[in-house]
Amino acid sequence: MSSAASPASALAARHPTWIDHRIAAFGDGLRRHAGTIRALQWAIVVVYVVLVAVPAFLPLPASGARMWSNLTLAAQFAFWGIWWPFVLVSMLLVGRAWCGFLCPEGALTEFASRWSRGHALPHWLTWAGWPPVTFAGTTVYGQMVSVYGYPKPALAILGGSTLAAIALGLMYGRNKRVWCRYLCPVNGVFAVLSKLAPLSFQVDREVWATSPKPPHEAAFNCAPLVPVKTMQGSGACHMCGRCSGHRGAVRLALRRPNHEIVHVAGNEPSADQTFLILFGMMGLAVGAFQWSSSPWFVDAKQVLATWLVEHGVLWPLETTLPWFVLTNYPDRNDVMTLLDGAVLLAYMAAAAFGIGFALCLCVAAATRAIGPWSWARFHHLTQTLIPMAGCGVFLGLSALTVTYLRGDGIVVPYVPEIRAALLAGAGLWSLWLAWRVAGLTAPPARQAAATLCMGAALALAAANWVLLFFVW
Repeated sequence: MSSAASPASALAARHPTWIDHRIAAFGDGLRRHAGTIRALQWAIVVVYVVLVAVPAFLPLPASGARMWSNLTLAAQFAFWGIWWPFVLVSMLLVGRAWCGFLCPEGALTEFASRWSRGHALPHWLTWAGWPPVTFAGTTVYGQMVSVYGYPKPALAILGGSTLAAIALGLMYGRNKRVWCRYLCPVNGVFAVLSKLAPLSFQVDREVWATSPKPPHEAAFNCAPLVPVKTMQGSGACHMCGRCSGHRGAVRLALRRPNHEIVHVAGNEPSADQTFLILFGMMGLAVGAFQWSSSPWFVDAKQVLATWLVEHGVLWPLETTLPWFVLTNYPDRNDVMTLLDGAVLLAYMAAAAFGIGFALCLCVAAATRAIGPWSWARFHHLTQTLIPMAGCGVFLGLSALTVTYLRGDGIVVPYVPEIRAALLAGAGLWSLWLAWRVAGLTAPPARQAAATLCMGAALALAAANWVLLFFVW
């Protein structure tokens, strides 16, 4: 399905430039300065605690409060408006360096694993379906409790995640990041986005196989449990640099951003990533960001409310639940009833499965246009949608940035134009990837037909964001 050429062998085929040497030396420097990286991680842990935990114990901001004078608002803007959107951007630029250098949960789970009881990993923990499941669970729950608007839900979700990461570190592995590898809610999203990064650690298998193991060589510790010797793609690599220079076969190097999607993803078909991309990043995420502005959500709730009143069933319109189950802040006139919660869940489910199945049909048509049915080809073509999927999630999160700034009277110029340009750029990038992948095995006519089908998937994905940003 795809070329067997690896980034390392491609680089070896040409004479390394001074840039190649400098980048490889930087990777070696990461290994030598591991202590400095650990200190940086602990500094981020302190910042994380301040942004997530402290506001939960403060009164909610008074009406008219501003970010520069209120810690809660400043923390919300820093965490949801700056931290998360640009963590996603970093995945596209430098892979999962965030995970290796800065992630507080990664640092804490690895630190806790120093005292691990060393239990063998149970089968349920290593299930490949956890990335889409944990992503969906945190996304849905976050919307139910208004995680972006209030500090207590943020502490409940993020604090709970951090405690689970520490607990897993204490139970399994030794100096490992078992949580990051299997259960982190954003592990799957980071893994797919980092495939587009132009910078990655690359392994030359031939050099590894032929180089003798030096005497007294200390084996490196790959905390995220990546099989480095056989690593082809960068989705699981945390870019920490601990393996840099090992046997002279591992080095930090540049690559073409399209390389992994076109030439590697076909060798590693992944049903869980396919589900995450189609039903999670391009389906559920749309519903999560869209529902509060959607007239369809309002219409559905009004129709159901009218029907319930006409039939004398009032308790769904009157019953509320604690804030950690459904949004409940009467002092802010922000309360969800059972009806609100039910319609919210239905809306997000409809977005996830409706959009996801429509996208599946487009990708399936593209797969069949190339030739006989192949699940490997279906998964490979789905990977070409990653630029559009990542762009959508970034636009949804960055909308919070714009909202927070607007609340303080700061108007960001050219926001509609920037959003349109990003959607167009991501769509064209995905279309080009689809053309390249289809061309690996299909003649020009079939290649064009498959690309046209993928174009339909991209048009559907873009239309959902156009509705949110330009119609509603």
